[in-house]
Amino acid sequence: MAFGGTATGPFGIISRAASKTAAAATRNVRATVVFSLILISGSFACAGAIQLRIERGRALDQAAQFEMRRAQESAADLADTFNRYAALGTAFADATETAETSAALSEAGGPALKNIVVLSASGAAISQMKGAPEHLLPLSRIALAEARNIRTVAPSPDGTGMAILFPQGEHIIAVQLDLRALLRRAGMEESVLATSGGHILDLGARWKRAPSMDALNLNGGAGMTRIIEAGGERRLVALTPVPGWPVVAGASVRVGEALSAWYSSLPLFVFFILGPALAGAGLATVFVREFERRARAADAVRSLRAASRGDAKLLIRLADAERRAAEAERSKSEFVAHMSHELRTPLNAIIGFSEVIAQGFFGDPGHPKYVEYAMDIGAAGRHLHDKIGDVLDFADLEAGRHPVSSETIDVSQIARGVVDEMAGRAFSRRIRITVSLSDCVPARGDSLAVKRILTNLLDNALQFTPEGGAVRVEVKSEDGAIVASIRDNGFGFTPEEIAVAGEAFTRFDRPGTASGVGMGLAIAMTLARRIGAVVRMTGAPGEGTSAQLRLPKA
Repeated sequence: MAFGGTATGPFGIISRAASKTAAAATRNVRATVVFSLILISGSFACAGAIQLRIERGRALDQAAQFEMRRAQESAADLADTFNRYAALGTAFADATETAETSAALSEAGGPALKNIVVLSASGAAISQMKGAPEHLLPLSRIALAEARNIRTVAPSPDGTGMAILFPQGEHIIAVQLDLRALLRRAGMEESVLATSGGHILDLGARWKRAPSMDALNLNGGAGMTRIIEAGGERRLVALTPVPGWPVVAGASVRVGEALSAWYSSLPLFVFFILGPALAGAGLATVFVREFERRARAADAVRSLRAASRGDAKLLIRLADAERRAAEAERSKSEFVAHMSHELRTPLNAIIGFSEVIAQGFFGDPGHPKYVEYAMDIGAAGRHLHDKIGDVLDFADLEAGRHPVSSETIDVSQIARGVVDEMAGRAFSRRIRITVSLSDCVPARGDSLAVKRILTNLLDNALQFTPEGGAVRVEVKSEDGAIVASIRDNGFGFTPEEIAVAGEAFTRFDRPGTASGVGMGLAIAMTLARRIGAVVRMTGAPGEGTSAQLRLPKA
Protein backbone atom coordinates (compact mmCIF):
# COMPACT_ATOMS: atom_id res chain seq x y z
CA MET A 1 0.00 0.00 0.00
CA ALA A 2 1.41 3.42 -1.02
CA PHE A 3 1.14 5.83 1.90
CA GLY A 4 2.71 8.85 0.24
CA GLY A 5 -0.01 9.50 -2.33
CA THR A 6 -3.14 8.94 -0.23
CA ALA A 7 -5.09 11.59 1.60
CA THR A 8 -5.22 9.41 4.70
CA GLY A 9 -1.52 8.57 4.83
CA PRO A 10 1.03 10.20 7.14
CA PHE A 11 2.02 12.76 4.53
CA GLY A 12 -1.60 13.72 4.00
CA ILE A 13 -2.11 14.19 7.74
CA ILE A 14 1.06 16.28 8.01
CA SER A 15 0.02 18.36 5.00
CA ARG A 16 -3.42 19.09 6.47
CA ALA A 17 -1.91 19.97 9.86
CA ALA A 18 0.60 22.31 8.20
CA SER A 19 -2.13 24.00 6.16
CA LYS A 20 -4.28 24.49 9.27
CA THR A 21 -1.32 25.95 11.17
CA ALA A 22 -0.52 28.29 8.30
CA ALA A 23 -4.14 29.39 8.07
CA ALA A 24 -4.28 30.06 11.83
CA ALA A 25 -1.02 31.99 11.63
CA THR A 26 -2.24 34.22 8.82
CA ARG A 27 -5.38 35.02 10.79
CA ASN A 28 -3.35 36.42 13.69
CA VAL A 29 -0.39 38.20 12.15
CA ARG A 30 0.81 39.90 15.36
CA ALA A 31 0.96 36.63 17.31
CA THR A 32 2.85 35.02 14.44
CA VAL A 33 5.37 37.86 14.28
CA VAL A 34 5.89 37.85 18.06
CA PHE A 35 6.38 34.06 18.05
CA SER A 36 8.83 34.34 15.15
CA LEU A 37 10.77 37.10 16.92
CA ILE A 38 10.97 34.94 20.04
CA LEU A 39 12.35 32.05 17.99
CA ILE A 40 14.85 34.29 16.18
CA SER A 41 15.98 36.00 19.40
CA GLY A 42 16.22 32.64 21.16
CA SER A 43 18.32 31.22 18.33
CA PHE A 44 20.71 34.16 18.44
CA ALA A 45 20.85 33.97 22.24
CA CYS A 46 21.67 30.24 22.15
CA ALA A 47 24.29 30.76 19.46
CA GLY A 48 25.80 33.61 21.45
CA ALA A 49 25.80 31.56 24.68
CA ILE A 50 27.48 28.62 22.94
CA GLN A 51 30.08 30.91 21.38
CA LEU A 52 30.67 32.60 24.74
CA ARG A 53 31.25 29.21 26.34
CA ILE A 54 33.67 28.21 23.56
CA GLU A 55 35.58 31.48 23.76
CA ARG A 56 35.77 31.25 27.55
CA GLY A 57 37.20 27.74 27.36
CA ARG A 58 39.62 28.87 24.67
CA ALA A 59 40.80 31.79 26.83
CA LEU A 60 41.36 29.46 29.79
CA ASP A 61 43.23 26.96 27.57
CA GLN A 62 45.53 29.70 26.28
CA ALA A 63 46.18 30.91 29.83
CA ALA A 64 46.83 27.31 30.95
CA GLN A 65 49.36 26.78 28.14
CA PHE A 66 51.15 30.01 28.99
CA GLU A 67 51.30 29.20 32.72
CA MET A 68 52.48 25.64 31.96
CA ARG A 69 55.38 27.05 29.94
CA ARG A 70 56.25 29.31 32.86
CA ALA A 71 56.08 26.38 35.28
CA GLN A 72 58.26 24.20 33.05
CA GLU A 73 60.86 26.97 32.69
CA SER A 74 60.86 27.46 36.45
CA ALA A 75 61.17 23.68 37.01
CA ALA A 76 64.13 23.48 34.62
CA ASP A 77 65.85 26.38 36.38
CA LEU A 78 65.25 24.80 39.79
CA ALA A 79 66.60 21.44 38.60
CA ASP A 80 69.80 23.10 37.43
CA THR A 81 70.03 25.03 40.72
CA PHE A 82 69.48 21.94 42.89
CA ASN A 83 71.98 19.92 40.82
CA ARG A 84 74.55 22.67 41.20
CA TYR A 85 74.13 22.74 44.99
CA ALA A 86 74.20 18.93 45.07
CA ALA A 87 77.54 19.09 43.26
CA LEU A 88 78.80 21.57 45.86
CA GLY A 89 77.67 19.18 48.62
CA THR A 90 79.46 16.25 46.96
CA ALA A 91 82.60 18.36 46.58
CA PHE A 92 82.51 19.24 50.26
CA ALA A 93 82.08 15.61 51.27
CA ASP A 94 84.97 14.46 49.05
CA ALA A 95 87.38 17.32 49.88
CA THR A 96 89.62 17.68 52.87
CA GLU A 97 87.82 19.75 55.48
CA THR A 98 89.77 23.00 55.72
CA ALA A 99 88.88 26.65 56.22
CA GLU A 100 89.96 27.43 52.65
CA THR A 101 87.72 24.69 51.21
CA SER A 102 84.70 25.88 53.18
CA ALA A 103 85.28 29.49 52.13
CA ALA A 104 85.57 28.55 48.47
CA LEU A 105 82.41 26.44 48.51
CA SER A 106 80.51 29.12 50.43
CA GLU A 107 81.50 31.75 47.89
CA ALA A 108 80.47 29.45 45.03
CA GLY A 109 77.08 28.82 46.64
CA GLY A 110 76.30 32.48 47.09
CA PRO A 111 73.86 33.96 49.66
CA ALA A 112 71.35 31.16 49.12
CA LEU A 113 73.75 28.50 50.54
CA LYS A 114 73.32 28.38 54.32
CA ASN A 115 75.27 25.21 55.19
CA ILE A 116 76.47 21.81 53.98
CA VAL A 117 76.30 18.92 56.44
CA VAL A 118 77.54 15.35 56.07
CA LEU A 119 75.35 12.93 58.04
CA SER A 120 75.78 9.35 59.01
CA ALA A 121 73.23 6.71 58.00
CA SER A 122 71.55 7.20 61.38
CA GLY A 123 71.23 10.97 60.81
CA ALA A 124 74.04 12.17 63.09
CA ALA A 125 76.19 15.08 61.91
CA ILE A 126 79.72 14.07 60.93
CA SER A 127 81.00 17.31 59.47
CA GLN A 128 79.58 20.66 58.54
CA MET A 129 80.76 23.61 56.48
CA LYS A 130 79.49 26.49 58.64
CA GLY A 131 79.12 25.11 62.10
CA ALA A 132 76.17 23.35 63.69
CA PRO A 133 73.16 23.23 61.32
CA GLU A 134 70.07 25.23 62.34
CA HIS A 135 66.49 23.99 61.91
CA LEU A 136 67.66 20.75 60.28
CA LEU A 137 68.36 18.06 62.85
CA PRO A 138 66.98 15.76 63.80
CA LEU A 139 65.56 14.59 60.48
CA SER A 140 62.20 12.88 60.46
CA ARG A 141 62.18 9.14 60.03
CA ILE A 142 60.51 9.42 56.64
CA ALA A 143 63.02 11.99 55.35
CA LEU A 144 65.96 9.95 56.73
CA ALA A 145 64.67 6.75 55.13
CA GLU A 146 64.21 8.43 51.75
CA ALA A 147 67.60 10.21 51.93
CA ARG A 148 69.44 6.83 52.33
CA ASN A 149 68.21 5.78 48.85
CA ILE A 150 67.03 8.72 46.72
CA ARG A 151 67.18 12.45 46.45
CA THR A 152 64.68 14.21 48.65
CA VAL A 153 63.96 17.57 50.25
CA ALA A 154 63.16 18.61 53.81
CA PRO A 155 61.53 21.98 54.57
CA SER A 156 62.70 23.91 57.60
CA PRO A 157 60.21 24.35 60.43
CA ASP A 158 60.20 28.17 60.15
CA GLY A 159 59.27 28.07 56.45
CA THR A 160 62.21 30.21 55.33
CA GLY A 161 64.48 27.45 54.09
CA MET A 162 64.82 23.88 52.96
CA ALA A 163 67.47 21.21 52.63
CA ILE A 164 68.16 18.94 49.69
CA LEU A 165 69.22 15.46 50.83
CA PHE A 166 70.88 12.73 48.78
CA PRO A 167 73.00 9.64 49.54
CA GLN A 168 76.78 9.65 49.04
CA GLY A 169 78.23 6.20 49.71
CA GLU A 170 77.40 5.30 53.31
CA HIS A 171 76.72 8.91 54.20
CA ILE A 172 73.92 11.40 53.59
CA ILE A 173 74.65 14.91 52.37
CA ALA A 174 72.32 17.74 53.39
CA VAL A 175 72.58 21.14 51.66
CA GLN A 176 70.64 23.85 53.47
CA LEU A 177 69.26 26.62 51.24
CA ASP A 178 67.67 30.00 51.94
CA LEU A 179 64.48 30.14 49.83
CA ARG A 180 64.16 33.91 50.16
CA ALA A 181 67.55 34.44 48.53
CA LEU A 182 67.01 31.60 46.06
CA LEU A 183 63.50 32.20 44.73
CA ARG A 184 62.42 35.80 45.48
CA ARG A 185 62.32 37.22 41.98
CA ALA A 186 59.77 39.31 40.12
CA GLY A 187 58.58 36.33 38.11
CA MET A 188 57.84 34.31 41.28
CA GLU A 189 55.12 36.63 42.72
CA GLU A 190 52.34 34.26 41.63
CA SER A 191 54.37 31.02 41.66
CA VAL A 192 54.38 28.18 44.14
CA LEU A 193 56.98 25.58 45.13
CA ALA A 194 55.96 22.41 46.97
CA THR A 195 57.09 18.90 47.68
CA SER A 196 55.72 16.05 45.61
CA GLY A 197 53.29 15.34 48.46
CA GLY A 198 51.86 18.87 48.36
CA HIS A 199 53.69 20.44 51.31
CA ILE A 200 54.37 24.09 50.41
CA LEU A 201 58.00 25.16 50.33
CA ASP A 202 57.55 28.68 48.96
CA LEU A 203 54.58 30.84 47.93
CA GLY A 204 54.45 34.01 45.81
CA ALA A 205 53.61 37.37 47.37
CA ARG A 206 50.37 37.82 45.37
CA TRP A 207 48.72 34.74 46.88
CA LYS A 208 46.12 35.73 49.49
CA ARG A 209 46.14 32.35 51.20
CA ALA A 210 48.07 29.11 50.81
CA PRO A 211 46.24 26.40 48.81
CA SER A 212 45.55 22.98 50.25
CA MET A 213 47.99 20.07 49.95
CA ASP A 214 45.58 18.14 47.75
CA ALA A 215 45.49 21.01 45.26
CA LEU A 216 49.30 20.84 44.80
CA ASN A 217 49.66 17.04 44.87
CA LEU A 218 50.52 15.54 41.47
CA ASN A 219 50.32 11.95 42.80
CA GLY A 220 53.44 11.01 40.87
CA GLY A 221 52.01 12.18 37.53
CA ALA A 222 53.28 14.59 34.93
CA GLY A 223 52.44 18.27 34.69
CA MET A 224 48.82 19.39 34.83
CA THR A 225 46.65 22.52 35.19
CA ARG A 226 43.71 23.03 37.51
CA ILE A 227 41.53 25.79 38.96
CA ILE A 228 41.70 26.05 42.75
CA GLU A 229 40.02 28.21 45.40
CA ALA A 230 42.33 29.92 47.89
CA GLY A 231 41.48 32.86 50.12
CA GLY A 232 38.29 33.78 48.31
CA GLU A 233 39.93 33.94 44.87
CA ARG A 234 39.98 31.47 42.01
CA ARG A 235 43.34 30.75 40.42
CA LEU A 236 44.43 28.81 37.37
CA VAL A 237 47.53 26.86 38.49
CA ALA A 238 49.95 24.96 36.25
CA LEU A 239 52.02 22.32 38.10
CA THR A 240 55.03 20.39 36.81
CA PRO A 241 57.65 18.24 38.61
CA VAL A 242 61.23 19.44 38.91
CA PRO A 243 63.35 16.91 36.96
CA GLY A 244 65.39 14.68 39.26
CA TRP A 245 63.91 16.03 42.50
CA PRO A 246 60.67 15.34 44.45
CA VAL A 247 59.61 18.96 44.07
CA VAL A 248 56.67 20.50 42.18
CA ALA A 249 57.00 23.94 40.56
CA GLY A 250 53.82 25.88 39.85
CA ALA A 251 52.85 29.08 38.04
CA SER A 252 49.42 30.68 38.53
CA VAL A 253 47.18 33.52 37.39
CA ARG A 254 43.86 34.80 38.68
CA VAL A 255 40.95 33.46 36.63
CA GLY A 256 39.59 37.00 36.23
CA GLU A 257 42.89 38.19 34.75
CA ALA A 258 43.04 35.18 32.46
CA LEU A 259 39.55 36.03 31.17
CA SER A 260 40.11 39.80 30.86
CA ALA A 261 40.23 39.65 27.06
CA TRP A 262 37.11 37.47 27.09
CA TYR A 263 35.30 39.97 29.30
CA SER A 264 36.19 42.80 26.89
CA SER A 265 34.47 40.92 24.05
CA LEU A 266 31.18 40.55 25.95
CA PRO A 267 29.68 43.80 24.52
CA LEU A 268 30.26 42.42 21.02
CA PHE A 269 28.36 39.26 21.90
CA VAL A 270 25.54 41.33 23.42
CA PHE A 271 25.34 43.34 20.20
CA PHE A 272 25.47 40.10 18.23
CA ILE A 273 22.44 38.86 20.16
CA LEU A 274 20.40 42.06 20.55
CA GLY A 275 21.26 43.81 17.27
CA PRO A 276 19.48 41.42 14.89
CA ALA A 277 16.62 40.95 17.35
CA LEU A 278 15.98 44.71 17.64
CA ALA A 279 16.36 45.20 13.89
CA GLY A 280 13.95 42.34 13.28
CA ALA A 281 11.48 43.80 15.78
CA GLY A 282 11.59 47.20 14.05
CA LEU A 283 11.14 45.71 10.59
CA ALA A 284 8.39 43.43 11.85
CA THR A 285 6.54 46.43 13.31
CA VAL A 286 6.73 48.25 9.98
CA PHE A 287 5.64 45.20 8.01
CA VAL A 288 2.78 44.39 10.40
CA ARG A 289 1.45 47.95 10.24
CA GLU A 290 1.61 47.93 6.45
CA PHE A 291 0.01 44.50 6.31
CA GLU A 292 -2.81 45.53 8.67
CA ARG A 293 -3.37 48.75 6.74
CA ARG A 294 -3.70 46.83 3.51
CA ALA A 295 -5.82 44.19 5.23
CA ARG A 296 -8.20 46.88 6.51
CA ALA A 297 -8.38 48.38 3.03
CA ALA A 298 -9.07 44.96 1.53
CA ASP A 299 -11.75 44.26 4.16
CA ALA A 300 -13.33 47.62 3.43
CA VAL A 301 -13.37 46.86 -0.29
CA ARG A 302 -14.89 43.43 0.33
CA SER A 303 -17.47 44.91 2.69
CA LEU A 304 -18.30 47.58 0.14
CA ARG A 305 -18.73 45.01 -2.60
CA ALA A 306 -20.89 42.81 -0.37
CA ALA A 307 -23.05 45.67 0.87
CA SER A 308 -26.33 46.65 -0.69
CA ARG A 309 -26.63 49.67 -2.93
CA GLY A 310 -27.91 51.92 -0.13
CA ASP A 311 -25.26 50.77 2.34
CA ALA A 312 -22.56 51.29 -0.25
CA LYS A 313 -23.69 54.87 -0.80
CA LEU A 314 -23.69 55.45 2.97
CA LEU A 315 -20.15 54.05 3.32
CA ILE A 316 -18.97 56.24 0.48
CA ARG A 317 -20.49 59.29 2.14
CA LEU A 318 -18.86 58.42 5.46
CA ALA A 319 -15.48 58.01 3.79
CA ASP A 320 -15.93 61.32 1.98
CA ALA A 321 -16.93 63.02 5.24
CA GLU A 322 -13.84 61.63 6.98
CA ARG A 323 -11.65 62.88 4.13
CA ARG A 324 -13.25 66.31 4.26
CA ALA A 325 -12.76 66.47 8.06
CA ALA A 326 -9.06 65.64 7.67
CA GLU A 327 -8.70 68.29 4.97
CA ALA A 328 -10.55 70.82 7.14
CA GLU A 329 -8.19 70.12 10.07
CA ARG A 330 -5.21 70.55 7.79
CA SER A 331 -6.65 73.74 6.32
CA LYS A 332 -7.26 75.12 9.80
CA SER A 333 -3.65 74.44 10.80
CA GLU A 334 -2.41 76.13 7.62
CA PHE A 335 -4.75 79.08 8.22
CA VAL A 336 -3.45 79.57 11.77
CA ALA A 337 0.16 79.37 10.60
CA HIS A 338 -0.39 81.98 7.88
CA MET A 339 -2.73 84.30 9.78
CA SER A 340 -0.36 84.53 12.72
CA HIS A 341 1.83 86.68 10.48
CA GLU A 342 -0.68 88.10 7.98
CA LEU A 343 -2.99 89.60 10.66
CA ARG A 344 -0.49 90.85 13.20
CA THR A 345 1.85 92.60 10.72
CA PRO A 346 -0.69 95.15 9.37
CA LEU A 347 -2.10 95.67 12.88
CA ASN A 348 1.36 96.59 14.14
CA ALA A 349 1.63 99.12 11.31
CA ILE A 350 -1.79 100.63 12.12
CA ILE A 351 -0.92 100.93 15.81
CA GLY A 352 2.47 102.46 15.05
CA PHE A 353 1.17 105.04 12.57
CA SER A 354 -1.70 106.00 14.89
CA GLU A 355 0.84 106.74 17.64
CA VAL A 356 2.92 108.82 15.20
CA ILE A 357 -0.16 110.91 14.30
CA ALA A 358 -1.39 111.23 17.89
CA GLN A 359 1.98 112.45 19.16
CA GLY A 360 2.66 114.71 16.16
CA PHE A 361 6.12 113.50 15.33
CA PHE A 362 6.09 115.27 11.95
CA GLY A 363 4.10 118.37 12.94
CA ASP A 364 0.68 119.44 14.19
CA PRO A 365 -2.07 117.30 12.54
CA GLY A 366 -4.30 120.37 12.34
CA HIS A 367 -7.62 119.71 14.00
CA PRO A 368 -7.70 118.35 17.60
CA LYS A 369 -10.18 115.68 16.52
CA TYR A 370 -7.47 114.08 14.38
CA VAL A 371 -5.41 113.45 17.52
CA GLU A 372 -8.45 112.00 19.28
CA TYR A 373 -9.25 109.76 16.32
CA ALA A 374 -5.63 108.58 16.07
CA MET A 375 -5.67 107.61 19.74
CA ASP A 376 -8.95 105.74 19.21
CA ILE A 377 -7.46 103.92 16.21
CA GLY A 378 -4.41 102.91 18.25
CA ALA A 379 -6.54 101.68 21.18
CA ALA A 380 -8.81 99.72 18.84
CA GLY A 381 -5.80 98.24 17.04
CA ARG A 382 -4.18 97.13 20.28
CA HIS A 383 -7.47 95.65 21.46
CA LEU A 384 -7.89 93.77 18.16
CA HIS A 385 -4.23 92.68 18.29
CA ASP A 386 -4.75 91.13 21.74
CA LYS A 387 -7.92 89.32 20.68
CA ILE A 388 -6.33 87.91 17.54
CA GLY A 389 -3.35 86.83 19.64
CA ASP A 390 -5.66 84.93 22.01
CA VAL A 391 -7.38 83.15 19.12
CA LEU A 392 -4.09 82.15 17.50
CA ASP A 393 -2.61 81.06 20.83
CA PHE A 394 -5.62 78.84 21.48
CA ALA A 395 -5.31 77.31 18.01
CA ASP A 396 -1.63 76.58 18.66
CA LEU A 397 -2.53 74.94 21.97
CA GLU A 398 -5.14 72.73 20.34
CA ALA A 399 -2.70 71.72 17.61
CA GLY A 400 -0.03 70.86 20.20
CA ARG A 401 2.43 73.45 18.91
CA HIS A 402 2.80 75.25 22.26
CA PRO A 403 5.91 73.77 23.94
CA VAL A 404 5.67 73.05 27.66
CA SER A 405 8.15 71.57 30.12
CA SER A 406 7.95 69.85 33.49
CA GLU A 407 10.21 71.39 36.13
CA THR A 408 10.18 72.46 39.76
CA ILE A 409 8.61 75.92 40.12
CA ASP A 410 7.76 78.25 43.01
CA VAL A 411 4.04 79.02 42.60
CA SER A 412 4.09 81.76 45.26
CA GLN A 413 6.81 83.67 43.42
CA ILE A 414 4.94 83.41 40.11
CA ALA A 415 1.66 84.53 41.74
CA ARG A 416 3.41 87.50 43.35
CA GLY A 417 4.71 88.61 39.95
CA VAL A 418 1.26 88.32 38.36
CA VAL A 419 -0.29 90.43 41.16
CA ASP A 420 2.39 93.10 40.70
CA GLU A 421 1.63 93.31 36.96
CA MET A 422 -2.13 93.61 37.57
CA ALA A 423 -1.83 96.11 40.47
CA GLY A 424 -2.14 99.14 38.18
CA ARG A 425 -5.36 97.93 36.59
CA ALA A 426 -6.87 97.10 39.98
CA PHE A 427 -5.90 100.52 41.34
CA SER A 428 -7.50 102.32 38.39
CA ARG A 429 -10.82 100.58 39.13
CA ARG A 430 -10.44 100.91 42.93
CA ILE A 431 -10.40 97.14 43.40
CA ARG A 432 -8.53 95.94 46.47
CA ILE A 433 -6.25 92.88 46.01
CA THR A 434 -5.35 90.90 49.12
CA VAL A 435 -2.62 88.28 49.00
CA SER A 436 -1.92 85.18 51.11
CA LEU A 437 1.11 83.31 49.78
CA SER A 438 2.90 80.45 51.51
CA ASP A 439 6.68 80.52 51.51
CA CYS A 440 8.35 78.26 48.95
CA VAL A 441 5.63 75.92 47.68
CA PRO A 442 7.41 73.89 44.97
CA ALA A 443 5.23 72.27 42.31
CA ARG A 444 5.77 70.44 39.02
CA GLY A 445 4.87 72.43 35.92
CA ASP A 446 5.92 74.99 33.33
CA SER A 447 6.62 78.45 34.76
CA LEU A 448 5.46 80.37 31.67
CA ALA A 449 2.28 78.30 31.40
CA VAL A 450 1.45 78.78 35.10
CA LYS A 451 2.02 82.53 34.78
CA ARG A 452 -0.29 82.68 31.74
CA ILE A 453 -2.99 80.72 33.57
CA LEU A 454 -2.86 82.90 36.70
CA THR A 455 -2.80 86.05 34.56
CA ASN A 456 -5.95 85.00 32.68
CA LEU A 457 -7.75 83.99 35.90
CA LEU A 458 -6.86 87.26 37.66
CA ASP A 459 -7.80 89.23 34.54
CA ASN A 460 -11.25 87.59 34.55
CA ALA A 461 -11.66 88.28 38.25
CA LEU A 462 -10.87 91.99 37.77
CA GLN A 463 -13.11 92.16 34.71
CA PHE A 464 -16.19 90.76 36.46
CA THR A 465 -15.68 92.62 39.75
CA PRO A 466 -17.37 96.03 39.99
CA GLU A 467 -15.48 99.13 41.09
CA GLY A 468 -14.78 99.19 44.79
CA GLY A 469 -14.79 95.37 44.98
CA ALA A 470 -12.12 93.00 46.31
CA VAL A 471 -10.08 90.10 44.93
CA ARG A 472 -8.14 87.62 47.07
CA VAL A 473 -5.14 85.66 45.74
CA GLU A 474 -4.04 82.68 47.85
CA VAL A 475 -1.41 79.94 47.36
CA LYS A 476 -1.30 77.02 49.77
CA SER A 477 -0.25 73.38 50.00
CA GLU A 478 -2.80 70.60 50.31
CA ASP A 479 -2.53 66.82 50.29
CA GLY A 480 -0.58 65.94 47.16
CA ALA A 481 -1.19 69.28 45.41
CA ILE A 482 -0.31 72.98 45.38
CA VAL A 483 -3.47 75.12 45.07
CA ALA A 484 -3.49 78.69 43.74
CA SER A 485 -6.96 80.22 44.18
CA ILE A 486 -8.32 83.60 43.01
CA ARG A 487 -11.63 84.68 44.56
CA ASP A 488 -13.62 87.83 43.82
CA ASN A 489 -16.90 89.33 45.12
CA GLY A 490 -18.22 90.20 41.67
CA PHE A 491 -21.31 89.06 39.79
CA GLY A 492 -20.62 85.32 40.04
CA PHE A 493 -21.67 82.51 37.70
CA THR A 494 -24.72 80.33 37.40
CA PRO A 495 -24.29 76.52 37.42
CA GLU A 496 -25.10 76.49 33.70
CA GLU A 497 -22.38 79.05 33.00
CA ILE A 498 -19.82 77.14 35.09
CA ALA A 499 -20.63 73.98 33.09
CA VAL A 500 -19.61 75.65 29.80
CA ALA A 501 -16.78 77.78 31.22
CA GLY A 502 -13.55 77.05 29.40
CA GLU A 503 -15.10 76.42 26.00
CA ALA A 504 -13.68 78.54 23.18
CA PHE A 505 -15.61 81.75 22.26
CA THR A 506 -17.91 81.40 25.29
CA ARG A 507 -18.75 84.91 26.55
CA PHE A 508 -20.49 85.95 29.75
CA ASP A 509 -22.09 89.38 29.39
CA ARG A 510 -22.47 91.39 32.58
CA PRO A 511 -23.94 94.86 33.05
CA GLY A 512 -21.29 97.57 33.09
CA THR A 513 -18.46 95.28 31.86
CA ALA A 514 -16.90 94.81 28.45
CA SER A 515 -16.49 91.12 27.68
CA GLY A 516 -13.84 89.81 25.32
CA VAL A 517 -14.00 87.07 22.70
CA GLY A 518 -14.26 84.29 25.29
CA MET A 519 -10.74 82.87 25.06
CA GLY A 520 -9.24 83.64 28.50
CA LEU A 521 -10.67 80.66 30.39
CA ALA A 522 -10.30 78.40 27.34
CA ILE A 523 -6.56 79.12 27.11
CA ALA A 524 -6.13 78.73 30.89
CA MET A 525 -7.87 75.34 31.03
CA THR A 526 -6.15 74.01 27.91
CA LEU A 527 -2.74 75.04 29.25
CA ALA A 528 -3.55 73.42 32.61
CA ARG A 529 -4.32 70.12 30.90
CA ARG A 530 -1.06 70.30 28.94
CA ILE A 531 1.05 70.58 32.12
CA GLY A 532 -0.93 67.97 34.10
CA ALA A 533 -2.86 70.48 36.22
CA VAL A 534 -6.58 71.34 36.50
CA VAL A 535 -8.63 74.55 36.79
CA ARG A 536 -11.86 74.44 38.81
CA MET A 537 -14.55 77.13 38.87
CA THR A 538 -17.07 77.57 41.70
CA GLY A 539 -19.46 80.34 42.68
CA ALA A 540 -23.04 81.55 42.68
CA PRO A 541 -24.82 84.59 41.19
CA GLY A 542 -24.20 87.67 43.32
CA GLU A 543 -21.70 85.88 45.59
CA GLY A 544 -18.59 86.09 43.44
CA THR A 545 -16.44 83.43 41.79
CA SER A 546 -13.55 81.26 42.94
CA ALA A 547 -11.07 79.85 40.40
CA GLN A 548 -8.55 77.24 41.58
CA LEU A 549 -5.41 76.00 39.82
CA ARG A 550 -4.28 72.63 41.25
CA LEU A 551 -0.69 71.60 40.46
CA PRO A 552 1.10 68.39 41.48
CA LYS A 553 3.67 68.77 44.24
CA ALA A 554 7.34 68.60 43.36
